[in-house]
Amino acid sequence: MFRMSDNTFRVDAREEMRALLAEFPQRTLGALVFPGFQALDLWGPLEMLGDCAPAIRPVLVASGLGPIASAQGPRVVPDHVFDDAPRLDLLLVPGGDVGTSKSDETTLGFIRERALDAEIVMSVCNGADLVAQTGLLDGRRATTNKSLFRDISFSHPGVQWVARARWVEDGKYSTSSGVSAGIDMALAVIAKLAGDRAADTIARYTEYDRHRDPDWDPFADLNGLGA
Repeated sequence: MFRMSDNTFRVDAREEMRALLAEFPQRTLGALVFPGFQALDLWGPLEMLGDCAPAIRPVLVASGLGPIASAQGPRVVPDHVFDDAPRLDLLLVPGGDVGTSKSDETTLGFIRERALDAEIVMSVCNGADLVAQTGLLDGRRATTNKSLFRDISFSHPGVQWVARARWVEDGKYSTSSGVSAGIDMALAVIAKLAGDRAADTIARYTEYDRHRDPDWDPFADLNGLGA
């Protein structure tokens, strides 16, 4: 049942976020979408990062203007195609059906070009497979979906794959494990940019039980992976 106290909390949380981010420079977050993208890979991080508005302005970017169907069916219409996308301070690459995109040099070129200029580059689930295909993760620590871990790590031996990790940060690259792990990664990015209090406020506002330890990963054991 709706109660006024619930609404008051939401208003207070919004006001707290505005105060915390008052001096936060505005950044544009570009989220790549492609046919068969995993819905929560995209919308989980965008829920968290988008709650930093107007300090973070999310836009969807794709090779064409769509609409583009997710792996779960619902479609999205991108805001920009590769050629007219604005400067991206943050880049998010979700996972899903990445097979076609991995062989599409236009998509790989966009990731490669925009990642070089971005302040932070994020991947969720097997989105790391797509980023690794560009060569940007070579020599870096990264993680990915644990049920796909063996195949992805075998395909990209130049990457220092971490089997037991909810998410991994290496310089400006943040890679997360499967699907829901992208939410914790996004909150860690918010904490890095705006402070832990901002990340905690968003977690509380969205009623999300935040995992703070990047090494918390029961799914490594469930998939028979070592450390």
